[in-house]
Amino acid sequence: MGEVGPERVMQLITGGWAAGVVGAGAAHSVFTHLDAGAGNANELAKRAGISERGAQVLLDGLTGLGLIELADGTYRNAPEAAAFLVEDRPGCLAPFAQVIAGGMGFWSELPEVARTGVPVKENIAETPENPFWEQLVPAIAPLSVPSANVAAEALGIASAGEMSILDVGGGSGVYSAVWLGLNPKVRATQLDWAPVNAIARRLLGARGLADRFDCIDGDFHTTEFGDAAYDVAVYSHIAHQEGPADNVAIFRKFRRALRPGGTLVVNDFVVEDDRSGPPFSLLFAAQMLLDTKQGSTWRRTDYRSWLTEAGFGEVSFHPTPTPATVILAR
Repeated sequence: MGEVGPERVMQLITGGWAAGVVGAGAAHSVFTHLDAGAGNANELAKRAGISERGAQVLLDGLTGLGLIELADGTYRNAPEAAAFLVEDRPGCLAPFAQVIAGGMGFWSELPEVARTGVPVKENIAETPENPFWEQLVPAIAPLSVPSANVAAEALGIASAGEMSILDVGGGSGVYSAVWLGLNPKVRATQLDWAPVNAIARRLLGARGLADRFDCIDGDFHTTEFGDAAYDVAVYSHIAHQEGPADNVAIFRKFRRALRPGGTLVVNDFVVEDDRSGPPFSLLFAAQMLLDTKQGSTWRRTDYRSWLTEAGFGEVSFHPTPTPATVILAR
């Protein structure tokens, strides 16, 4: 075994620097300007309205991270940046990069939260009027598009004919947007807080889908879902913020709301039963420690147990191109 060096540890210790540089690059539309032909610091500075010194530092940092390539003195986006960080492209994660960079200071509280097991700050998921929803909800929407497509393929949404969808805690309405776009006979209902539903209505309206999209304003913990009213229900990136008992209770409400033969779609960062991976899902548990009183990244066996207890008979797990896993329960 060769001598162990500190490079990987240094990369991890300074990981916040990477988030900061990517977030700043996104904030100043660096990737979009490069895509439009700004090939050096001077051109980037003029287009972005920033200092030439700042432009060079961002170009250097993003080149060091492999998101920008330099050839013959000209900078250009690497393939990943071109695909996921240029504005107005499907799946653009630039707004999400800004959200993460803006919240880095929050992580300084992790040592204390790890000691007590209790968040220091109020969880925004418990504050419906928080203006942060206007930034967060659209920013994270692209993260669920691949999962919505995986679920649509598994369920045969495009050819299913008439179908009624319930999306609980649906946020941006991304599942409704994808599925209504695939099938003109699908109708969707989203249950979420009024300020969040307003964002979803706006986004669905921009896609010309508002006439088949309804909203129920309310808290999913206390609002009933109905009885045998829907063919498919969605619970995407919500289970990680809830404790075991709450997840079982919500799954029971879903079971009652689904028609015979209906399917519940759960999308989340799932970990292996021995908690050996995947890496992103394991790391995300720290975010839940900071944000929630009971949340975590849950194991496959947890989901299978909870869904069985709630009355579902068949549970299957489906990988996606993202760190998330789609769970289908019938």
